[in-house]
Amino acid sequence: MSLSVGDVAPVFSLPDQDKQVVSLAELRGTPVLVVFYPFAFSGICTGELCQLRDELANYTEAGVRVVAISTDPVFSLKAFKAQENLEFPLLSDFWPHGATAQAYGVFNDKAGMALRGTFLVDADGKIAFAEVNQPGDAREQSGWKDAVGQLSA
Repeated sequence: MSLSVGDVAPVFSLPDQDKQVVSLAELRGTPVLVVFYPFAFSGICTGELCQLRDELANYTEAGVRVVAISTDPVFSLKAFKAQENLEFPLLSDFWPHGATAQAYGVFNDKAGMALRGTFLVDADGKIAFAEVNQPGDAREQSGWKDAVGQLSA
């Protein structure tokens, strides 16, 4: 069962593509867009993250930090970030495998990957927006943007 608006976001501490630990608890006080995706270098995921890259100013200008999480190892994430010139941290939920995705209710046990879960965590650590897309089902990013706009309203 994935999380819903109003739920407290599960905290996590995960290594980024450079093996630096990023902790949701340390980001408290700042809204965070948490974007789960199945795999680096896959078609739909690359398209979604590149769109997020291209529109990153919409989030940063609103004071929102962006992190993307997959079950890929850090080495894959480092190569993916470099290839696509991504300007936000790519976090590895590799070990314990998918534990953070499980906490958010977006882990696909059979495939060993995260679903396309998107969660906007407000400055107080509560879910302000939640959406889960199934494998092969690309996200429509307008919902996230609307939710970010509501934070400052």
